[in-house]
Amino acid sequence: MRNTYLTLLVIGVIIIGAVYYLKDPTVYPTKLDQLKEKYSAPHKKKAVDHSKFAVLQKKFKSAQEVTKACLTCHNETAKEIIGTPHFRWERPIYLKNRGVTYLGKADALNNFCIGVQGSEVSCAKCHAGYGMNRTATAMDTVANDIDCLVCHDNSNTYVKGANMFGYPGKSVDLNVAAKSVGRPTRDNCGVCHFFGGGGNNVKHGDLEKSMFHPSRDVDVHMADSGPNLQCVDCHKTDHHNIGGKLYSIEAQNVGRIECEDCHSNEPHASEILNEHTVKVACQTCHIPEYAKVNSVNIHWDWSTAGKLRDGKPFMIEDSLGDHIYKSIKGSFTWGRHLKPQYFWFNGTADHYLLGDKVPEGDTVVVLNQIHGSYSDVRSKIYPMRIHTTKQPFDLGTRMIIQPKLAALKKGVGAYWKDFDWNKAAEVGMKHVGLPYSGKFGWINTIMYWPLNHMVSTKDKSLQCTDCHTENNSRLAGLTDFYMPARDHYNIVDTLGKLLIILTLLGVIGHGSIRYYFNKKNKS
Repeated sequence: MRNTYLTLLVIGVIIIGAVYYLKDPTVYPTKLDQLKEKYSAPHKKKAVDHSKFAVLQKKFKSAQEVTKACLTCHNETAKEIIGTPHFRWERPIYLKNRGVTYLGKADALNNFCIGVQGSEVSCAKCHAGYGMNRTATAMDTVANDIDCLVCHDNSNTYVKGANMFGYPGKSVDLNVAAKSVGRPTRDNCGVCHFFGGGGNNVKHGDLEKSMFHPSRDVDVHMADSGPNLQCVDCHKTDHHNIGGKLYSIEAQNVGRIECEDCHSNEPHASEILNEHTVKVACQTCHIPEYAKVNSVNIHWDWSTAGKLRDGKPFMIEDSLGDHIYKSIKGSFTWGRHLKPQYFWFNGTADHYLLGDKVPEGDTVVVLNQIHGSYSDVRSKIYPMRIHTTKQPFDLGTRMIIQPKLAALKKGVGAYWKDFDWNKAAEVGMKHVGLPYSGKFGWINTIMYWPLNHMVSTKDKSLQCTDCHTENNSRLAGLTDFYMPARDHYNIVDTLGKLLIILTLLGVIGHGSIRYYFNKKNKS
């Protein structure tokens, strides 16, 4: 019998140990473990060595010749690319109270360089094509204007020239670039997305040049010493349509890239943390600050532009090297190591489009009004940065002005050459087919920019007390729901205290009764 008990005891210990082994996230392969294994190995080298292709051995005299050579093998690619937002700078989309329309860089105004129309000579530096022939649809007129190298050059020698309508710089060796093509890297994506708005970290706050080779403290996913993820690892591509949509100029909650795509809806070992994912976006806790390395532009005042020294434009920089004044653009305010602001967001937004009229009396215009609330089941709390600008405004038509900014020479009305706001407004509005009253002023605008990059390590992510606290809660601005430890309601506090008192009385009473009867039985 004794041996039987001993055998059963051993079996019980084995069963209990097995249960704990399977439940212990440190030994049982988790979703995170699987992701680490998937991305721990470096990307496979390209299967094709383009430097050996005979068609790429000739001396290329123009960028279009390179594209033509690419298309001899990739003969269906042009059909894919000319329909993508990277080429057309817009996509068809449904907007509430507008119906199906087009939205993108070509249509929506922003509060940085305002808009691309009329200034393509400069803005096309970030266009996936040559000559800004983006609206052509006939394949024979547009195919060779596709810029293959801007996304696929792996030599790090290809660069578009300034004020060249998207053509490569004159110093670029097209043969070197063409023979190096391969899978897009952060260098390919970052050269445009890190410098949007006219300089490093002007727009995003979480995308800037430090992200070319970040440390783990800057971004745990893209760190060279970590998974070293490239942009296309998350922004997966289907027939040259790159996954993910920029929230600032997107209206519908479709085709998004979400953290849950890799990490699932229950990424934590703690069940109570997993419950938070119902209403809290992953980014909220895991991006506690942005602009970690370089400053981000937080306010732009166009109304101060135009000052000259000895008849020439000038620039002033602060101690960190950030330009706080430019004659061509006005005054700037910068920030570094900033805390996000938090909003309910369901992935949808309204947008100010060219020609929209600002209601009488409005002094501030939100260019991309985001939607969301606690009661909206689709909404989650997201971290965002807000950018504010004072930009030109038509006092007569009450439209935000699309000025002509860039040109190759003086005398055509471009502000960066002639420094005449009235002429720049007249020429710019004519170019987009809208009236100009001849009277301009200034209006304040706001843009919301959700934060998705610069993901912190676990130890530097937000802790419970960053939000669940009465003083300086990260979520102090969200007042449409009750948060324990942050909010205090008399009835809730009273009931809570009463429950604690009743619980204590119950424990004391139960213990007293057990003690009484135990003592009575002994006697």
